[in-house]
Amino acid sequence: MIKTPDINIEDSLINPIEQKTNIVLANPPFGKSSSYYITNDKKLAEQDNYFYRSDFWTTTSNKQLAFVQHIVSMLEDKGRAAIVLPDNVLFEGGAGEIIRKKLLEETNLHTILRLPTGIFYANGVKSNVLFLEKKKKGRKPLTKDIWFYDYRTNIHHTLKKQVLKYENLIQFVECYLSKDRNKTSESWSTDNPNGRFRKYSYDEIIVRDKTNFDVFWLRDDNYIDLDSLPEPEVLAQEIIDSLESALNSFREVVKGLNK
Repeated sequence: MIKTPDINIEDSLINPIEQKTNIVLANPPFGKSSSYYITNDKKLAEQDNYFYRSDFWTTTSNKQLAFVQHIVSMLEDKGRAAIVLPDNVLFEGGAGEIIRKKLLEETNLHTILRLPTGIFYANGVKSNVLFLEKKKKGRKPLTKDIWFYDYRTNIHHTLKKQVLKYENLIQFVECYLSKDRNKTSESWSTDNPNGRFRKYSYDEIIVRDKTNFDVFWLRDDNYIDLDSLPEPEVLAQEIIDSLESALNSFREVVKGLNK
């Protein structure tokens, strides 16, 4: 007989994980703000709508930022995670900046895959996959380099006619699966400015404003070469995506004003 797994319906952010794991694949729920805060500050936790997590790095009501901390806390030493996250996690200030610095210090955040709009989240929302390894904390930051793969610039997918398929990511898989990441070669260079695989060192990332992970280097042909515009259907979808992205941002602002 096939035994079905036990499924509990509960808010996984409220309490720490009791049993650690060595692999996490996660696409946290979409939506920036919650109706409550998760905090590592005991005094704040005494207030209404605040929940205490000693294993968190900082206080936040942002769901994605909370799940990043939650997932890292779930991992055993040498545990690995791949987390799908929207762009705001890469550049948002405040708690976002604190969490990005902690990721560099306390995990080996070795790879970020940049994806086009509408792949994991709603139309207009750009997503990324962060790949990291948890290791014992040392005196120096555990992340030495971050390898970025830009599968976004000049890439167009639609939900029906140009869907994302495995073969679209074969080159990324080949780059990612290098046996020795320290000996991996960048596909980008001054001689090949269109290379999609590029390494940035810890020192290069940490000096960016707010430790911004929103890194891009490829030239967007749509803004420069008017003779190479995408098909009308793709162009129309990009306009819709941009408008919906703006609407999503305004909705989050309104939510914040209504708190």
